[in-house]
Amino acid sequence: MNGSSAWRSPIRGPWLTSVFGLVLLVGVPVEFVTGLVSYAAYNPRFSTNDPNPARGLFGLYLFDWLTSPSWVYRLTEGVHVMLGLALVPVVLAKLWSVIPRLFTWPPWRSVARLLERLSLILVVGGVLFEMTTGILNIDYLTTIDFYSAHFFGAWAFIAGFVVHVCVKFGEMLCALRSRSLRTELRTGLEGTRPEDVDHGLVPPDPAAPTISRRGVLALVGGTSLVVCAVTAGENVGGFMRRFALLGTHYRSSGPAGNDFPVNHTAAGRQITAAQTGPDWRLVLVGARRLSVSRAQLTSMSMTTANLPIACTEGWSTTQAWTGVPLAALARLVGIDRPGRAQIESLDSLTVTLSAAQVCSAGSMVALRVNGADLSLDHGFPARVMVPAAPGTHNVKWIARIEFSEAS
Repeated sequence: MNGSSAWRSPIRGPWLTSVFGLVLLVGVPVEFVTGLVSYAAYNPRFSTNDPNPARGLFGLYLFDWLTSPSWVYRLTEGVHVMLGLALVPVVLAKLWSVIPRLFTWPPWRSVARLLERLSLILVVGGVLFEMTTGILNIDYLTTIDFYSAHFFGAWAFIAGFVVHVCVKFGEMLCALRSRSLRTELRTGLEGTRPEDVDHGLVPPDPAAPTISRRGVLALVGGTSLVVCAVTAGENVGGFMRRFALLGTHYRSSGPAGNDFPVNHTAAGRQITAAQTGPDWRLVLVGARRLSVSRAQLTSMSMTTANLPIACTEGWSTTQAWTGVPLAALARLVGIDRPGRAQIESLDSLTVTLSAAQVCSAGSMVALRVNGADLSLDHGFPARVMVPAAPGTHNVKWIARIEFSEAS
């Protein structure tokens, strides 16, 4: 039984499906690699950074994350989120174009067809899962362990994707050669005809066309461009941020110098005035233990660096931060060659930084931003800033730093 008999659109066929497939063949590997790279930025080999660090073979690629250039995480995560959203219309169009195949019976007639059908479980299920969790995470609308779910979901999807590409690649090339893209882009509704070559997609009794292939490509491509337009501002910033309709966290916080976005407010994290008042102390632990006040920190030699805050939801912002270098604080407690540093905050967040991150010239306990004291929402009395680190690793409201000597 040919499933295409119930689907009569005359524009469905191998060529249109293959055009969408070619776009995904380029976009999906970029999406997958940027996702893996962005995950590596969390240094998940440290258990404090990842509650489930046992990745087995899936974690063999992990490496100590970079500290230079400072914008590298902003780039990889920005590309990952923006490209992922831009591919949503293409994925939906691809699924629409192949839906007759889902109703073909029997579902397979050969080993190759069986592999294709099995791969579709991972491909279709995986891409829908990755899209859904990624979109929901933009506004924290999911209660699942997003990082683990998205990570393992990506591996399941890419396994099916590779098998699917291996099985269908030759068929895709033949279909793409069967028609001229230039000709299709010049063909309007009146000239639209069903495809001649059929792999179970062309309807045997097509209806009259209501849109041309050119129209479908324009609709899908235009939608992707619109998605990019309302997403790019969250990463690029500046005047484009006002057009970032998907940027749900773009609320400014604080007086001059602190007027830029935050994900979590002090009130939302239940940070009280008593915790951050004059009695606040930063505990430094190394070869010896030391407690320092904010006044003592401000009296130390400080550095200023333009560093971005880039979050997994895709938004980022670059500001001028001023504070005491982490390496200097390590020396203050007798650690001359830091191996790592464990940061603890007033809101019970614990993050571990690598030796390279601790020793980076731009890594600091920040006390000011853009020349002004930090606002409470931006981490007053002090926060950590590290070049190229994910936003959550630029810990706000810090309470304790424990340095270890390099082995």
